[in-house]
Amino acid sequence: MAIYHLHVKVIGRKTGSSAVASAAYRSASRLRDERIDRSHDFSAKRGVVHSEVLLPQKAPEAWSDRERLWNDVEALEVRKDAQLAREVEFALPRELSQAQGIELARDFVQAEFVSRGMVADLNVHWDRAEDGSPKPHAHVMLTMRSVDKNGFGPKVRGWNQTELVERWRERWAELANERLAELDIDARIDHRSLEAQGIALEPQTQIGAPAQRIEGSGLDAAGIEADRAELHRHISRNNGARIIADPSVALDAITHQQSTFTRKDIAKFAHRHSDGIEQFNDVMRAISNAPNLVELGKDGRDEDRFTTRQMIETEQRLHRAAERMAWERQHAVSDRDRGAALADANGHGLVLSGEQADALDHITDGRGLGIVVGFAGTGKSAMLGVARQAWAAAGYEVRGAALSGIAAENLESGSGISSRTIASLEHSWGQGRDLLTARDVLVIDEAGMVGTRQLERVLSHAADAGAKVVLVGDPQQLQAIEAGAAFRSIHERHGGVEIGQVRRQGEDWQRDATRDLATGRIGAALNAYDAQGMVHQAATRNEARGELVERWDRGRQAEPEPSRIILTHTNDEVRALNKAARERMRAAGDLGDEVQVDVERGARNFASGDRVMFLRNERSLGVKNGTLGVIDQVSTQSMTVRTDDGRSVCFDLKDYAHIDHGYAATIHKAQGMTVDHTHVLATPGMDAHGSYVALSRHRGGMELHYGSDDFVTRDRLIRTLSRDRSKDMASDYDQIDPAQTYAERRGITFRERVVEIVRRIVPEKLRDRIGGLLDGLRSPADAEPGLDRGYQPGREDGRAQNGDAAPGREASARRAQRETDLPVGAEAALRSTRTKALVRHARALDAIIGSRNADGQGTPEQMRELRDARNAFEKVRPHGWRDAEAAYVKNPELVREAGAGRVNRIVRALQLETEIRTDPSRRADRFVEDWQKLKRTSQRQYEAGDMSGYRSTRSAMSDMAKSLERDPQLESLLANHKKALGIHVESGRRLGAELAFSQGIGIGRGMGI
Repeated sequence: MAIYHLHVKVIGRKTGSSAVASAAYRSASRLRDERIDRSHDFSAKRGVVHSEVLLPQKAPEAWSDRERLWNDVEALEVRKDAQLAREVEFALPRELSQAQGIELARDFVQAEFVSRGMVADLNVHWDRAEDGSPKPHAHVMLTMRSVDKNGFGPKVRGWNQTELVERWRERWAELANERLAELDIDARIDHRSLEAQGIALEPQTQIGAPAQRIEGSGLDAAGIEADRAELHRHISRNNGARIIADPSVALDAITHQQSTFTRKDIAKFAHRHSDGIEQFNDVMRAISNAPNLVELGKDGRDEDRFTTRQMIETEQRLHRAAERMAWERQHAVSDRDRGAALADANGHGLVLSGEQADALDHITDGRGLGIVVGFAGTGKSAMLGVARQAWAAAGYEVRGAALSGIAAENLESGSGISSRTIASLEHSWGQGRDLLTARDVLVIDEAGMVGTRQLERVLSHAADAGAKVVLVGDPQQLQAIEAGAAFRSIHERHGGVEIGQVRRQGEDWQRDATRDLATGRIGAALNAYDAQGMVHQAATRNEARGELVERWDRGRQAEPEPSRIILTHTNDEVRALNKAARERMRAAGDLGDEVQVDVERGARNFASGDRVMFLRNERSLGVKNGTLGVIDQVSTQSMTVRTDDGRSVCFDLKDYAHIDHGYAATIHKAQGMTVDHTHVLATPGMDAHGSYVALSRHRGGMELHYGSDDFVTRDRLIRTLSRDRSKDMASDYDQIDPAQTYAERRGITFRERVVEIVRRIVPEKLRDRIGGLLDGLRSPADAEPGLDRGYQPGREDGRAQNGDAAPGREASARRAQRETDLPVGAEAALRSTRTKALVRHARALDAIIGSRNADGQGTPEQMRELRDARNAFEKVRPHGWRDAEAAYVKNPELVREAGAGRVNRIVRALQLETEIRTDPSRRADRFVEDWQKLKRTSQRQYEAGDMSGYRSTRSAMSDMAKSLERDPQLESLLANHKKALGIHVESGRRLGAELAFSQGIGIGRGMGI
């Protein structure tokens, strides 16, 4: 995360300050102060890389001269305690170049201050810290009076509001983050206080002090700089000391928006929160040795990746809650109620597709957890509307929730489910209100945008209450803002139903393009639209913007009824496009009389006929952040808007001013939106997730525009719009034994852990017989894995292969005793316990296979027994039931055989599965075998026209390719199997990425290319 700092203060005579002296210091110039007949010379000051005065409309041009401007201010203010100017200072992201930093500062000052009527004296400083790292920041001195061509008017009291300062803080974070994303820089800032972020560190700044003596008091530049530097060092030292005393505060901060992190992330954070190399090293050491730090292994870029114990525990709670609900079957809907809902839908002209009907059956089948993954435009909301009727008929209370207000509104309008934001739900629960019960069904839409911590809290509450939760989303659309990819992870573990038949677009080629977008084949989708003349290149972004608005205007005049939206990545571009669209509306005579209104984002001109967007949830008005509408009436006091769903909303602007023009919107606000026509301006900050959302909102047509100054070639456009920025989970990484790492950090040896395990699993009556002999345990690292250490690969009848004629069981016991010093009796007890667990597990599976119903499940009692049998097997042999079930898939006959107590063949098969899982070379062979099998299956399905099966198989291939990102050892071994995997050309990509690319199935999370 980049540095965030924005501080506002007033420069006044009460503290002996001078506006002229302050301006001279900040601009590193020599200015004459006419009031006291003295020059302030700071021209020797270094580090000032840009200075200019920005004037609002109607301001005298003479004020472009800094000396004239501030002398006029001094002359007008006669009180001895007069407030002369307001100063805003803010840190620029050090990841930017000087030119980029200056441009960003200018854009912010122009949009937030000059557009409101303030004269702004902007100075950008590019100082250096003691260690040579840059400390870029900007000082903006602002006038406090209204201006016109004759000069200054009265002071504007509204500029003193606390809410305006909070607005500036938030807007600076938004603008900086947009620019960082646009430049493809992986850094972000957060405008919230550290306390609001839940981080126990003192807010830190690289520049400025809450209250500074300035030049007018007689203090020289060196003294001011010393004051600033000392303040910074003081805060850094304090934070460094806190981290050294309790490194968990650093880990909490680092994992606020990311589940895993690298050493580089730790070093950046330590540098920010330490003073000098000595404390930096101490902070690094404290974080690196923190008890809660967990090493996950290498990522796809061969970097060491870490997480925290708290994050692992959060993910475990999430999955425990999901599993609890997945096993419950208390929310069944009868066939009669389901059929009545379907009949009612049919009567209103809604006929569900086969996939929609399957999804309806899945989420109304009684299980406590339902998961629906659907491509954009597949009719998820329509299906949920039918489900709502069925649930209501069965006596359930149906609630809806989503991360954002507009997503909740779209869920409600599309399905009829009363919906609100998740934050609102959690707030009510915290007050003891609106708590879930066992008669509730909670539908969470756009679930892929919900962070791990928040989704864990919701699922845990639902599981405790016995409520049903249905998660609906698409992991490939916009990612969660906070840490994690919880929806994807739950879907991977528990499965669900997928709706892949796109219904939003009317033409087959457009539906195919949406499927390409959903599966990461952005290039194929762009080529399809290009072939239809819908992709437009211009020399510059400005020209592209102009051509987009021209095409938008022609379309709306030719066909005024269809709905339209302009989409782009940044708020800056949204403002420019809104302005250009309004000019077209005005020129066509489609707008009424202009009324200037001070709204939340500054002064705006509105007129009847203007398209507007609401920017804040307001339950009393029934609007959400992102609601669109058209102005019917407007005055300086009030506004009446006809929303797109046909409601008339009237409000007083002094009570609600969170509104702006709505011809254009950011892609982030468009997730869940459906319109007839979209016009998209592509910019470098986009990625595969934003591209998918932007290019799939339309029913009828889509026009994509871009400038050659942003994308030199078509290939560059495709590469940029195809970038995969999926978030990860700690559980995505294959950990050998995170519990072992966690224990050994605390000095608990592996031997002690094994002793504790044995004590836990050996029956109570045997413990006294084993007694102190447990002290002879050694690490089993050299022992063969498997159900029974005595069984060796290749043995057909339990006998040893080394010439030992003794029965296999006795030889096994003696060998186990030699290898582990464990007594024969204890070994026999453990072996017997494992065998019983194996047989019980096989019998539970066999019972389900013999009586399973249409959806492949057994009775609730049978499913509960299988769960208990798996747990028992896991306790005595980790991964045992998984390895056994993998063997049963290959040879189903072994299930009944093992259930009857004949375990020799399943033990050998289980041993083979264990070796495949733990021996990389065997796993490599298995990977190639499975990949080739899936490839042949997909080819057959495609030729037969089985597109549903084909998509499912391709998804499995994609998952296999992505899995290599987290398994560099296997990826390395597979390098010798490229031809067998269908790779014949060396491209320089990582193997997992090449597999995905060569098969057209998208690129894995975080894979470097």
